Amino acid sequence: MSDIIQLLPDSVANQIAAGEVIQRPASVIKELVENAVDAGARNIRVLVVDAGRTSIQVIDDGCGMSETDARLAFERHATSKIRQADDLFSLHTMGFRGEALPSIAAVAQVELTTRMATDELGTRLSLQGTRVMGQEPVACPVGSNFKVENLFFNVPARRKFLKSNTTELNNIVAAFERIVLVYPGISFTLYSNGQELLVLRAGSLRQRISDVFGHKLSQELLPVEVDTALCRISGFVGKPEIAHKKGSHTYFFVNGRYMKHPYFHRAVVSAYDRLLPEGMVAPYFIYFDVEPADIDVNIHPTKTEIKFENEQGIYQILTATVKDALGRFCEVPAIDFDTEGRPDIPVFDPRRDAVQMPHVSYNPAYNPFGGTTSPSLANGSTGNGQLAPASAGIPADGLTAAPISGGSADGTTPPDDLFPETFVPAASNILTDKSPQHYQYKGRYVMTAVKSGLMVIDQQRADIRIRYERYMNQLSRKSAATQRLLFPEMLQFSPSDDVVMQRMMPALANMGFDISSLGGATYALAGIPADAEGTDPLALVRNIVADAAFGIGNAQPADDLRSAMALSMARHTAIEQGQVLGNDDMERLVNELFACSNVNYTPDGQTILAILPQTDIEKLLP
Repeated sequence: MSDIIQLLPDSVANQIAAGEVIQRPASVIKELVENAVDAGARNIRVLVVDAGRTSIQVIDDGCGMSETDARLAFERHATSKIRQADDLFSLHTMGFRGEALPSIAAVAQVELTTRMATDELGTRLSLQGTRVMGQEPVACPVGSNFKVENLFFNVPARRKFLKSNTTELNNIVAAFERIVLVYPGISFTLYSNGQELLVLRAGSLRQRISDVFGHKLSQELLPVEVDTALCRISGFVGKPEIAHKKGSHTYFFVNGRYMKHPYFHRAVVSAYDRLLPEGMVAPYFIYFDVEPADIDVNIHPTKTEIKFENEQGIYQILTATVKDALGRFCEVPAIDFDTEGRPDIPVFDPRRDAVQMPHVSYNPAYNPFGGTTSPSLANGSTGNGQLAPASAGIPADGLTAAPISGGSADGTTPPDDLFPETFVPAASNILTDKSPQHYQYKGRYVMTAVKSGLMVIDQQRADIRIRYERYMNQLSRKSAATQRLLFPEMLQFSPSDDVVMQRMMPALANMGFDISSLGGATYALAGIPADAEGTDPLALVRNIVADAAFGIGNAQPADDLRSAMALSMARHTAIEQGQVLGNDDMERLVNELFACSNVNYTPDGQTILAILPQTDIEKLLP
């Protein structure tokens, strides 16, 4: 039998490695910018065309490479960061695997121009799918200039599954933000199709956060700082009032490297216990400095998953540090004991101010079940000064009610206090029988009788379905009433959210928003949809954008953006849980729900109604 195991060619091995390291254009930018940082660059420029599909260019003023190093850099596992296995536990650089450049070259057309400060001429190297197409000396500035074109040109399946330009650009900005937040001392610039998206000058960390996410966010941040034997923790956490369900900026960095860590995220969330409603998360920017030997970054090629040796101890330190920052912000004012000019309050003296115990008298012959209540005692008072309970057939306030289904045998209506406390019929149901009778349960459910039994409707979910279909109709017909604001409100977005906002502008106008761009990711809000009156205008727009950005970040198809906007708008303007409804409101809600195309489920699949069959009710009450 012949041998069947073969050694893969380098070109195939590099394409396999590229599948893990280079997943999308954002991955290319991450790797190239991290290399520029490791090269000691003080100014880094990133230029993308068509969200990286056509071209990605990263220009830095770092140390550059020699002619030999430029050629060797594209060989697999060629790196200047480590020399032996022990170096993996003393890393001080972003990269170390030696896989990024050969992986990029395996799936794209790459041109590198680089020069060291000690050389008079630099080197230009051209590659296509790992094949070197040419190398020549060239005059160029000190540093490196990587140009990556036609990404995945030789892997059509991977290129086909790239998302829309808006989605890919949003991922590029997100990857860019994760790097610039670690190095506030480096100047960064990001261009998209020749337009500036981010221009970040060197400065402090708070200034960098302000430049990226806006001055308003940076004003609502609280500093955290602690230095222990296990680690040093620094950075900022947000005040409770700026927490959001989605779209909150949550960042962890360890030794200058962005990481994802659900365990430490729970530590931060637990510090906000009883300060935030469930599901709300405040923004945070937290930086860990630990001994390189105490962490393992060599878990995944993307290097965003990091293992800590003392996770539990750091968890406790992190929680205590965040609680301390919040405690100093929420500090209670000291009690003022200055009594000058205050009235003199006498001190109790038990020998002088004797107090008699109260004497309780009662009639032992009183029988609440004997006799009838005299009309003269209708106010609830008994003849002996005792308070009598309300009669079983007369409301405590003396009012009578019109008959309703399920009343007593003599046709009178049981008073409200005979219903269970959480099952109170709407007032209009008691006073009139002209409209169908609906009941509200715990301010959340609308209950109504149907032929087959008792129908229970979640009022908030029903309103979401109704509003969703209304907004989708408005988006299709491009017509919606606008409620003008007394004064325009200013909105400022982060670069990643601004990418989504620009795409959403026409649809927002069709929904009734009056928004105009002022440039620099700043917008003026002059009007909101007429049926959104009473909501916070700024919070409404921010929530819609955050929901859309969250969907895009989770690979939502581009053509579903309108649906995502309509659903987000419906969620944030729908009836709140606990809102009391009158019978007319409940009648309108039921009628509008059954006019919808789908009465059973919300657009995101939550059940709207359920029916308790008559047969089940009869079994409960045999």
